[in-house]
This record gives sequence, C-alpha cells and structure tokens, in this order.
Amino acid sequence: MTATKLDILFVDDDDELRAGLANYFCQLGHRVAQADNAESALEQLQSQAFSVAIFDLVMPGKSGIDLLGELRANHAETEVVLLTGEGTIEKAVAAMRLGAYDFLSKPIHMKQLETIIHKAAEAGRIRRENRQLRALLKHSAPKHRMIGKSPAMQEVFRLVERSAPSEKPILIQGESGTGKELVARALHEASTRVDKPLVVINCAALPEQLLESELFGHEKGAFTGAVTAKAGLFEVADGGTLFIDEIGELALALQPKLLRVLEDGSLRRVGSLKERRVDVRIIAASNRDMASEVAAKRFREDLYYRINIMTIPIPPLRERGEDVLLLANHCIGSGWELDPDCREAIRQYAWPGNVRQLINAIERAKILADDEMLLKENLPPEVLNRAAATLPSTDGDLASLTRARVVQALQQQQGNKLRSAKTLGVSRRSLYRLLEKYQIEPHEISG
Repeated sequence: MTATKLDILFVDDDDELRAGLANYFCQLGHRVAQADNAESALEQLQSQAFSVAIFDLVMPGKSGIDLLGELRANHAETEVVLLTGEGTIEKAVAAMRLGAYDFLSKPIHMKQLETIIHKAAEAGRIRRENRQLRALLKHSAPKHRMIGKSPAMQEVFRLVERSAPSEKPILIQGESGTGKELVARALHEASTRVDKPLVVINCAALPEQLLESELFGHEKGAFTGAVTAKAGLFEVADGGTLFIDEIGELALALQPKLLRVLEDGSLRRVGSLKERRVDVRIIAASNRDMASEVAAKRFREDLYYRINIMTIPIPPLRERGEDVLLLANHCIGSGWELDPDCREAIRQYAWPGNVRQLINAIERAKILADDEMLLKENLPPEVLNRAAATLPSTDGDLASLTRARVVQALQQQQGNKLRSAKTLGVSRRSLYRLLEKYQIEPHEISG
C-alpha cells in the first residue's frame, strides 16, 4: 500500500494491457478506473475527478491528441501521461506542448510508469496549493493571539490544547464578538494541518446561492454570471481546515451537501455531476444555541451530531473578570496608557458586544485622546452611561477615590515617583499628569 492514494484513469484500446495496468496499481492501493476509448474516458471524467489520466496516443475514433484537448478544456486539474508506440514520439512531444505532463514509450516498465505517475500527481498538488495560496489572500484574516487569565479562559485554552491534534469536527459556541475565530485559528495552528490552509467563511454574510457557490464551487454556465468554472472553499482548503462561522445561518437546502462532505469527503460543484474528493477538517461556530435550533427544526439533527463531536464554549467578556483590562491594555498598543478613571469605567461596563465592542471603544478613544492618554471621557457614551449607572459613586466620588489612591501610593513609597508609578500601574509621566490633574501638593505626600 502506498502512503498516498491516487485516483487514476487508464485509457487504452488494448484490453490486456489496460487490465494489467489497472491490476498493478490497484494492488498498490490506488483507486483505478478504465476506459477503452476517448468517448468512454470523457464520460468517466464527467462523473469523477482523477489525479492522473494515462492514455494511449493512438486509439480508434478520437485520438489521444483530441482527448487531451477536451480534457484540458474542461478538466484542468487532471494530469496527463501519454503512452506512445513506434513512430509517435514526435506527436507525444507535440502533445506535451498542449499540456500533457509526460510520455512513456511502449513496452511499458511498471516501475518507470509508477514514478512518472507520482511525479505527475505531485505537480498537480503543487498547482492546487498555489491556487490555495492565491485564494487565501482573499479569505484569510490576520492572526491574533488569545489573551486571558480568568478561569473561564484557562478552560478554553485547555480544551484547545486537548482537541487540536484530533481530526474530528469541533463546534465553537459563544456570543457575537467573543473571539470564536481566534479559537478556530488556535485549533488549526496547534493541529497536524498547520502547514496547510485555514480558510474562513461566514454563513451570515452571503445569500444562499452565493454561499453554495463559495463552499462547493461551480462550473461555467451553472447560473447567470458564472462565466468561468470556480473551485469552492472546500477545494481551496483541501488538506487543511475550513472554519464555517455562524453555521446556524446555513440554509436547510445546503445542509445535506455539507453533511455528505463530512461523511465521505465527496462533493459536487454547482452545475456538475462530477464527484470530487477533499480531505478537510471542519471547525464550525455559532452564536445560537444549536441544540435549540435542532429542536425547532431549523437545523438537521444528523448534521448537528456530525459537527458536535466536541463543543468549546467561549465565555462572554462580562464573565471574564480582570481579562477586560488585560485586553484593553493589549488593544491600546505600546506608547498609550489608560487613565485610572478610564480603567475603572472599562472594568465596570458589561460589554454586551464582548471583545469586538471593547476593541471598537478603544479605537474610538484613541482618536479622541490627547498625549497618548485615554481618559474616561474619550469612551463611547453607552460605556459612560452604563458605568455611571453601575458604579456605587458619582463621577466626583470616583475622582476623589482615584486622587486618594495616588496620594496613598506616594506616601507608601515616601514620595518616590518611579516606585509610586509602578504601584499604581502607570508610567512616571502619567503619574505627573495625575498630580497636576488632581492638584496634589507636596505637603500631602509627606503628611
């Protein structure tokens, strides 16, 4: 058995030779199909995708050159190896200019043909990977690091570490903005597929017909506007991971097609009868309660159990305690600081939009801030209003508490500004601003 199983098509009108080739490569573990003429070969190429096709250059009816031309026009992913007899070498060389990978003269040496077939399959794999890389430029977002010290996030990290090496589907559940895509990226990067593509698609972002085309691909003329054939994201992600975000939004009509890929790795492009095989790990995510969606008949039960081999729940930001300040400090970047009042407002707010809302609030505050210091008044109105409602004191009382903390730190450190700043968690420059803002006099520090 070979390590890599290939789908191979042998086309030759010599029944004995064709059967011998098929038997040899079947014993090596490959999936083999046969055809005795060009018309039969084209029928099989319509119904199945092959890694490599090997056919005789001279056959009754359509010649090997004719077959190569039609194959190149409609089945570009299949590599072609020609078998040639006496007097056809020049034709074989000409055929290679039309897109054949290589040719081999009869009589055939099996080991030599085996080597050529593997090289042809490798060339096809490299071409597909180049296509994947081009597609990834459109479908992959920048990488980010998950941040959190809360017990809830430590449990997420543990589940990611344990489940990443598995090939099984994973379902990530959590509110919008909690970082489900970050978890999916962490799963991929810790998996055995890390050197292969991670492709991302959001089911809520596209209408049903476009989503079907994006996932499964389409053939030329499959629908209005399909001027060329297009590989779907399952093919782009072949060998790697496909992250399907908001899978609860997937139309019922598309769910059986997804189920089939999960069951046996086979799919058909829109407008095609040809079976294609892919090796893709599925990571799905939803902000819905998927068990409730199944109970309400909005999501297929069999598909739910397929994607839910293991669930990773992502906690909302309001349940992550001091993680909110860790995230805020990470978001502001180097050179920026949070005023103590601003830190307290961030800590008190419930953040219904989770991490995404926090990032947006920090970016807004940076636009309004002066001197690379984020103040409470730079935060969005909804944060300020909610913080004011939840704090046990007024803004004036909060200012008094902040002033008292600064004085206390300076007294504890006997007026040493550097050590006091470290105690407060701010820079020395920020401490001087606080002294000026709250008009703290030297006698208060020594007193």
